[in-house]
Amino acid sequence: MKVPQFQPSLGEREYAAIKDCFDQNWITEGPKAKEFMGKLLTLTGAKYGVFAPNGTLALYLGLKAIDIGPGDEVIVPDFTFYATASSVAMTGATPIFADVNKENFQIDVSKCKELITPRTKAIMPVDIYGMSANMDEVVSFAKEHGLKIVEDAAQALGVKYKGVHAGTRGEIGCFSFFADKTITTGEGGMIVTNDSKLYDKLLYLRNQGRIDRGSFIHPQIGYNFRMTDIQLAIGIVQLERLPEIVSKKKAIYDRYIGHLRNIDALRFIKVEEGTDPYIPFRVAIIDRSGRAQKLMEHMKKNEIETRTFFYPMHLQPAFKHMNWDDSKFEGSNYGYNNGICLPSFVDLKEEQVDYVCDVIKKFYS
Repeated sequence: MKVPQFQPSLGEREYAAIKDCFDQNWITEGPKAKEFMGKLLTLTGAKYGVFAPNGTLALYLGLKAIDIGPGDEVIVPDFTFYATASSVAMTGATPIFADVNKENFQIDVSKCKELITPRTKAIMPVDIYGMSANMDEVVSFAKEHGLKIVEDAAQALGVKYKGVHAGTRGEIGCFSFFADKTITTGEGGMIVTNDSKLYDKLLYLRNQGRIDRGSFIHPQIGYNFRMTDIQLAIGIVQLERLPEIVSKKKAIYDRYIGHLRNIDALRFIKVEEGTDPYIPFRVAIIDRSGRAQKLMEHMKKNEIETRTFFYPMHLQPAFKHMNWDDSKFEGSNYGYNNGICLPSFVDLKEEQVDYVCDVIKKFYS
C-alpha cells in the first residue's frame, strides 16, 4: 500500500466554482475576492484584511506595513519554515533566531530577552502545526520591549487561542492558502489587522501604490500583490467545507493516537494550552529512542512517505554568514533530529492510517 505524505482535497464543487468565473467573465481579483474576504473576516474576527499571492508575500507585506526595513532586526523562531525568515530578509532587515521549547516547538519567549538590541523592532511568533503559540507571553514580551508583532499564522486558520483567533493579537497576522494548508487556493495568502492605518498602508502596498485599480495616478510606491477570482472561488468552497475538513483531520489524528500511544519510544507533540480548537496541520511525533531516521527509512521501504521536522534556521546555508552558536538552539536541533511528520490529509483512508501504524509497530517490536 502506498501512502503519500499529503494530497489536496479538491472536487466537483471547487471545479464548478472555477467555471462560474468563466461564465461571469471575471477572472482577475473581483467579486469572488470580496465574498471570500468577507467570510474570512467573519471567521477570524479581524476588522480588515487583504490578499497576497502567497504566504511568504503576506509576511513581507505585513512587515513592510509596520515599516520594517534595512538596519532593523526581527526576532524569529529558529524552528519554522524558511519563508518566515526570508520574508524578513526581503525587507532588508535581519532575522534574529530564537530557540523553541521541546514540547511543541513554539517560540521560547524566555530565550528572547538576550536577543534584544537597539535595532530590534518586531517579533514574529509562528503558530506551528495547527496550534497557537503562547500569545499571552509573546504579547507581554512585545509590550515590555516596545516591539510590533507580526504573527505567522500560516498553519492556523480556524485555530483560536483563549477564544481569540490566531493572527489577531498583534499588529499583523498572516495566513497561507498553499496546497497543504487547512483550506487551499493553490497558492495564496492573507494579511489581517485591526488597525485602520495599517490597512491603508497594505492597500497601497499591494495595489501598485494606489487605491483605485483603474487609476494611472500612483500616490505611493506599491506593487502587484493581488490574487485572481479563479483562485478565490476555490477558496470560498474550501471555506464552506471547513467544518468537514477539521472533523476529518481530527479523526485522523485521534486514530493515530489510538494506535501509537502505547509505544514508549514515541510521543505526540504537546498541544499549546489555550489552543481551542486545535486543527492538526501535521501529525507530528517525536522518537525518544534516537532512531527517527531509521524509522523513516523503514517506512519508506514500505512505501510510506514521511517528512522530517523543519531544518533549523540557524543551520540554513542561506543564513550561514550569521555564524550562530549551535549550542543556543537545543529545542530546534532536538526537533529536527527526532521529529517525524506522519501522512495526514483530508482524504486519507482509515485503512491507510492503520497500515502506517502497523508498519511503525513492527519497527519497534
